[in-house]
Formats: sequence, C-alpha cells, structure tokens
Amino acid sequence: MSMTRVAARESARPLVAAPASPLGRLGSWSYRHRRLVVVAWVVALVAISMAGRLAGSQFKDNLNGGTVTPSQQAAAFLQRSFPSQAGDVAQVVFQTRAPVTSAAARDRITAALAGVARLPHVASVLSPFAPGAADQVSRDGHIAYGVVRFNASGDALPDPAIQRVIDRAQRAAGPGFAVQLGGAPVEKTEKPQFGKSEALGILAAVVILLLAFGSVIAMVLPIVTAVVAVGASFGVLDLLSHQVTVPSFAPELAALVGLGVGIDYALFVVTRYRGALREGAAPPAAVVAAMATSGRAVVFAGSTVVLSLLGLFLLGLPFIYGAALGAIIAVLLVMTASVTLLPAMLGFVGTGIDRLRVGRRRRPDQIPDGTHGFWARWSRRVQRRPWLAGGAAVAVLVLLAVPFGSLRLAFTDAGTDPSSYTSRQAYDLLAQGFGAGASGPLAVALQLPGPAGRATVAALRADLVRQADVAFVSPPRYSPGAAAAVLTVIPRTSAQDARTAALVQGLRNTVVPKATAGTQVRVLIGGPTAASIDTAGLISARLAVVVAFVILLSVLLLMAAFRSVVIPIVSAGLTLLSTGAAYGVIVAVFQWGWLGGGIDNGATAPVDPWIPLMLFALLFGFSMDYQVFLVSRIREEWRAGAGDSDAVARALAKTGRIITSAAAIMICVFAAFVLGDLRVLRVIGLGMAVAVLLDATLVRMVAAPAVLQLTGRANWWFPPWLERAVPGFLAEVGPGRAADSAPRPGPGELGGASG
Repeated sequence: MSMTRVAARESARPLVAAPASPLGRLGSWSYRHRRLVVVAWVVALVAISMAGRLAGSQFKDNLNGGTVTPSQQAAAFLQRSFPSQAGDVAQVVFQTRAPVTSAAARDRITAALAGVARLPHVASVLSPFAPGAADQVSRDGHIAYGVVRFNASGDALPDPAIQRVIDRAQRAAGPGFAVQLGGAPVEKTEKPQFGKSEALGILAAVVILLLAFGSVIAMVLPIVTAVVAVGASFGVLDLLSHQVTVPSFAPELAALVGLGVGIDYALFVVTRYRGALREGAAPPAAVVAAMATSGRAVVFAGSTVVLSLLGLFLLGLPFIYGAALGAIIAVLLVMTASVTLLPAMLGFVGTGIDRLRVGRRRRPDQIPDGTHGFWARWSRRVQRRPWLAGGAAVAVLVLLAVPFGSLRLAFTDAGTDPSSYTSRQAYDLLAQGFGAGASGPLAVALQLPGPAGRATVAALRADLVRQADVAFVSPPRYSPGAAAAVLTVIPRTSAQDARTAALVQGLRNTVVPKATAGTQVRVLIGGPTAASIDTAGLISARLAVVVAFVILLSVLLLMAAFRSVVIPIVSAGLTLLSTGAAYGVIVAVFQWGWLGGGIDNGATAPVDPWIPLMLFALLFGFSMDYQVFLVSRIREEWRAGAGDSDAVARALAKTGRIITSAAAIMICVFAAFVLGDLRVLRVIGLGMAVAVLLDATLVRMVAAPAVLQLTGRANWWFPPWLERAVPGFLAEVGPGRAADSAPRPGPGELGGASG
C-alpha cells in the first residue's frame, strides 16, 4: 500500500472535530448556547401559533389562474349582465319513499325550501314545483332538487351562512325522506378530520426509531424536532392565507412533507452524532462532526426540495403557489430546526443519548464498519454482477411504470369525496335521478346585438339539443334589454369524464362558431366544469417546462456538490424511473381501481392535474436525501484512500441500515395520509410512499451501486471548464477538517480494493 493512501486514510480519522465548516460552527454555537436556542424556538412556536389563531385562516380553493381563460371571461360577463344571478349556487336534493309529487312529500319539500329562503345571504330559491323550474324532478318521481342561489360567491360568502342553509334544510329529513346538499359552497364547508393521519404517522415513526436506535432518548429527539417545526408552519400558513391564495389542503400537505423530511433529517444527524461518540469524541466535538457531515447533507437535501418546489411557480396558478409555499415553509422550518434546535437538544442529552434502552444492546461487532454485516455482503453481491442486478432493478421499475401511459389528468368532482359527506350523497342522488352530468352544468353566455339576436339564440339551442353528449338544455334567460342571454347545458357525463371535456372543446371549436357565423353574437362557455377543464389545460401545457426545470436544477446542484458529471446524470435517470413507477401505481390504484373501493372512496377517477407536478418536485427533492447521504459517504471513503469499488461497498455498508430506517419512517408517514378523507392527499401520500420505497430499495441499494460499479473511475470525472463554470455548493467538510484539503488518491491508486 502506498504512503499517500496511508496518509490520506489516517488524516480522515480524527476523533476530535473542530468547527471547520459554517455548519460545524453553527452546531457548536447552538450546543454552547443551548438554553437560548431552545427558549427561542419555544417562544417562536408560541408566538407564531397565537398570531395564526388570532388572525384566523382564509384558505381558498380557487382554481382560477393568472391567465384569463374563456370560462373566466364567461363568469365576468354573466356577473355584469345578470348581477342578481352572480352568487354561488347549491342544490338541496330530496329523496322520498312516496313520489315527490304526492301531497305530503310536496308540502314537506316546499316548507323546507321556504325555510331556507328566509335565511341571511340567500338571494333566491327555485323549487322543483315552481313554474320556472325545469327538469328538477326525476323520471321515477322519487328524487327532486331545489336550487339555492346565494347573494355572494367565493370568499365573500361566509361559511356560517352556508352551514345555516345545510342545517335548516336537513332539519326536514326523516324516515323515508332524505335531504342532502351539494354544490361548491357546500363542499367548501366540509372540512376533513385533521390530525388522524399525522398521529398515525408519528406513531409509526416512534416504533421505527425505537427499533433503529434502541433508545427512548435517541427516538424522542427527531420526533420533537419535526413536530416543533411543523407546528410552527401551521401558524405561518394561517397568516400567509390572508395575503395569497392558500388551498384548504395546504396545512395537511405541509404536515405530510414536514413530518416526513423532518424526522428523516434529524435521524441522519442523530445517527452521525452517536457514531462520533462511539469513536471516542466528546459531545461538543460529536455535534460538530455530525453537523459538518450529516448537517451538510440535510441542508443540501432541504435546499433541493425548496428549489424544486419553486419550479411550480412556473405554472402561473395562485392556488398552486399557496400549496407549494406551505410545503416550502415546512421544509425550511424543519431544516432550520435540524441544524439549530437539534444540536441544542444534543447539548442537554450529551453522552446519555443511549439511556432508557429498549431491546438488547448491540455488540461492538454489530456496528457497521464497512467490511462486515448484511449490507457489506449485499453490496459485494451487487458489485459482483452489476449488469444483472442493475438490469433487474430497472426492469421492475419499468414494469411498474407501464400504467403511467394511461394517466388522465382532470379535476375530480364531489363523486370522489368520502361517502359520509352530504355533498357526496347529493352528488350520488343527482346522478341516480338525472344523470352523471347533473352536478356539473355548463353555462353558455351570449352577448347579443339586441332583440335581433334571439333567432341566433334559438338556433344555437337547437344545435346544442342535438349533441349526443348533451342531456338537457334549458330555455334561454335574457337580461333586461335582451343584450345578453344564458343557456344551461347538462352533459350526459360527469364533470371529470373525458367525454365532458371533449364536449366543451367541441362546442367551442365547432358548434358555436357554426351557429353564430355571420352574426354579431359572441358566445362564451363557462361554469365550474368548464373552469376546471380550462385550468387542467393550462397545467398540462406547462408540464414540460416544470419537469425540465426540476431535472436541470437537480443535475446542477449535484454537480455543484460532488464535482461530478456521471453521478448527477445517473441520479436524475434513476429518479425519473422511480417517479414513473410511482405514477404507474397511482394510475393502477386510483384510475383503474386495482385495490378496490376503500382507498379511492368507492369511485375511480382521473388524477387532478397539479398532483403529478407537485409529486415530481417533491420526489426529486426527496430523492436527494438518500442520494446525498449515500454519495457523500462514498466520496468520504474515496477521499480517505479507498478504491472505487471499495468506496461504494463501504459506504453502502455504513449507510444501508440508516437509509432503510429513514425510508421506513417516510413511507409510514406518507402512507398514513392514505387513510385520510381528502382524495388529493391520498393520491399524494400513496405516490410518495411508493416512490420512497422504490428509491430506497431498488434504486439506492441495487441500481445505484451497480451503475457506480460499472462507471468506476468516471464517477469523479469533472472537466476543468465545468470546474470553472459550476460554483461549489456547501464545500464538502469531513469531521475535524475541510475535506477539500485532504489528499486525493493519485490515478494509480483508484482501481483495486484497499488493503
């Protein structure tokens, strides 16, 4: 063995760490001022939570974007032309054992709607028995609905007013007389049960951490770090909702992301701290060593998640801004807590981190040393047959990704809500009595040159009635002076059905231009269904830009961190495969219904168009957790004198257990959200759980070592022109010294195993 390699290896093994890096100095400062740091975090948490509670929240599920769409133009025109009809609309749906036209049922329905009409913020109520009512009684005579129009819309309509309408209408319900309410205002008031998924995720994390650490003290630290940071993010989101459009699911999304990465980040730091103590370092030096290595990986991985999420701002949709900001705030807070609050708590724990043992204490020969144990044997097995191992892993990922080719993007409707929601029951009753499209009518707005335009309106209505996918067209309503008219079109299919989207495009591109040719009539098609179709089209059109941004950003960040060309490209390719496989599982479960009706609320449906992009940004960021943790250790071993093959084997042996534990925690936290009420969070939770499972097993433990074994010395190739062009990001720091100052093995020392 050469003297250079011996010197390099010996220089990489100091037991006492000096604060050689910014993160090392930050960890040292937090350790020494631990009381101040803990008090500051407690005060900040209390202050932010109280401010959020006092200010309240103004979450808005508004799909409209910065780009003016035809449906938005239609809404603005109708509001100007029919100001009394500009408020939100809800349906009160009745199902009776006796025919709804019987005297008793008719009287009860009329009385219930009359009571609703007297409530504040109710502008009008159209009874199914009113002279102007159209097609509001089902053919079998047992289902009917009234239309409630409020005097405001969107955020201007207070939730208590909607809830009073729900309570008053359902007061009429009784045996043989069901009353359910549907529509956008009603859906706004139905809040998911908050806390159940979070509690299950935390409980699973507690069990896994106890198994991984065997110590109650070591288990508590990551949990406290994540919970404090996520708790603070809730208050920040409450305050933020007054300034930007923050959707109602943003707090749960922030909790999902924050708990998953927060526990993982703290797990990495605590593991490295315990390892430094085991090697003989004093607690202050162990904190610095943990922060200079695992702390660097945490900051890099967290920064990558944040920057990936910023790519969603390219969509130009305010509600996506709010969802992305919620996740960004959660990641920033857990990242900050991991490098400040956690070192402070380690200062209080000191050498007692392994107290309150659970289970048997691991013997010294059971501690991974890079040459023995399951992961060392596994790595060697993969490296002996890299083509077979890597090829098998890639084949499985490709097979799982096959359903991804059938992915259909569309905003889902109330038919995918939990069956306990009144909006879901109203949706099912309307579909049963009037067809699937009854809950998603289209509004056809016409700007007329005057009374002479009535002939064009009649001609257009006749053309609409003849369309195969149109179930019903209402008689026209005219504004004073006949300057505007509106037709209500009921499709035969639901709002989320592909045939409904095709119908809207067909009306806009063919039917309307043909009927209005040679006239001065201007026609716009709007309504909530058309608005959802327009927004989905906007997202789909910008999908490629966001994907390219996230991939390019990830590659550049990995280049800046590891000064390598091969590793970033390999990482991006493998992450694309695991993400595609996760999409394939989502399609199979939620679009094809392969796991039955329980997980998708009993209704298969397309995937909301923003979910794949949110998942893509999150998963590319999350994949950096394990990639940075594994590659950092590979590079550490390589810089210490190990050959290419040995560096990969030793790094995998030393990180396999911790990556498995960290992935298990993330999987459990994400999978817990599959048990929640909101379908969007079920889709995201399942997608992220599957992606992390695949990334931490097939990718990091099979495909990545196999590819790195095949690429060999080329892993660390970085041409001089890139060295000059790509700035360094968080210069690598090893325990007790700057790793960049360590002697690199010479070209003749990179090939074989080290002795």
